[in-house]
Amino acid sequence: MTSSAAPPPVPSGAPGIRHPLRRLRARGRDEAHRTATPLELFFDLCFVVAVAQAGIELVHSVAEGHAGQGILDYAMVFFALWWAWMNFTWFASAYDNDDVLYRVVTLVQIAGVLVLAAGVSRAFEEHEYLVVWLGYAIMRVAMAAQWLRAARAAEGPERTTALRYAGGVLACQVGWLGLLFLPEGVRPWWFLVMALLEMCVPPFAERGHTTSWHPRHIAERYGLFTIIVLGETIAAATVAVKSGIDENDALGELLPIAAGGLLIIFAAWWIYFVVPIHGHLRSNRQAFLWGYGHYLVLASAAAIGAGLEVAVEETVGKAHISTLAASAAVTLPTALYLLTVWALHSRHFKRGITQQLVLPTTALLVICCTFLGHWAVFAAGVVCALSVVAGETLAATRPAAWQSAPVTRTG
Repeated sequence: MTSSAAPPPVPSGAPGIRHPLRRLRARGRDEAHRTATPLELFFDLCFVVAVAQAGIELVHSVAEGHAGQGILDYAMVFFALWWAWMNFTWFASAYDNDDVLYRVVTLVQIAGVLVLAAGVSRAFEEHEYLVVWLGYAIMRVAMAAQWLRAARAAEGPERTTALRYAGGVLACQVGWLGLLFLPEGVRPWWFLVMALLEMCVPPFAERGHTTSWHPRHIAERYGLFTIIVLGETIAAATVAVKSGIDENDALGELLPIAAGGLLIIFAAWWIYFVVPIHGHLRSNRQAFLWGYGHYLVLASAAAIGAGLEVAVEETVGKAHISTLAASAAVTLPTALYLLTVWALHSRHFKRGITQQLVLPTTALLVICCTFLGHWAVFAAGVVCALSVVAGETLAATRPAAWQSAPVTRTG
């Protein structure tokens, strides 16, 4: 997944000549114009279907007063989605040859995530993980097949890396069977153990040889998935507001939530994309921390939409929770998003304590907005918007001595 020294570039195929089957060889890290493919975009869209299902179930759990269990279930399901997506993304960055077999195996992975999505409701409501496990197994076995195919075309340390990946993926998949047979009280702890083991596979596999992922391509892929998740968040919140207006004629009560939610999502987009991150992805440690940290970025971004739906339901009297709890469903994931984006992106491009404090301070103020009753979401949105203004102002007025430094803004 990561690298500190780029392997020599290997051509992925002669331009203009398309063979149905080609050797799955490593691509060159110095390829120009390396961008996301239509297949990768399709892959992302199908994954967001499952993310949306997890968000819907999170809304139901929180609105019914079962926030703790709902968050736990959400964290477990979202990990399966995020980890399968992330593994495919880094593999594709290094090995995508776009032949027929590669496409077919990728489509199998998409089928797996749709199976997983079909089992999300039962996982939340009945704590039955069979369908979720089956969908995850389809994705992971397909991923292992891709690594075995890469191993067949490789030699020496590169072949060892590919085989380690395949073996690690399959071994962990067997371990996930524990979610089907262990007592319900033990499952969260087993999930934690298995999640840590899954995350140990890449550093173990790439010990001695690193895959030739492309920094710009990886940064673009993560950015595109973040956009799709934020878009799904807006869509979910819009539907909730529309339903509240249609069924309860509560435009006046819902308008602050709609306005505040929109400001939060707009600020979330601005903060994430205001600085380019690909130049930071240079070493093993940087790439692992950045890639793994996106679990919190993406999960919190999706949870903001769920929180907005909860706030709407509480306002129109459908949720069995307090206004404080409904407000926290929005402000807490928003604060988490701000802090993780700052830790992964912003702090590497900021200069001086004032710039460094913008996002952490914003996160703290957003949490304080939780106690403002029905105006909490609107106030949080205003705070997020002001943080963008503050960051842009500080970037525009930074001392001349810093002009040669990277752009330093809110995101």
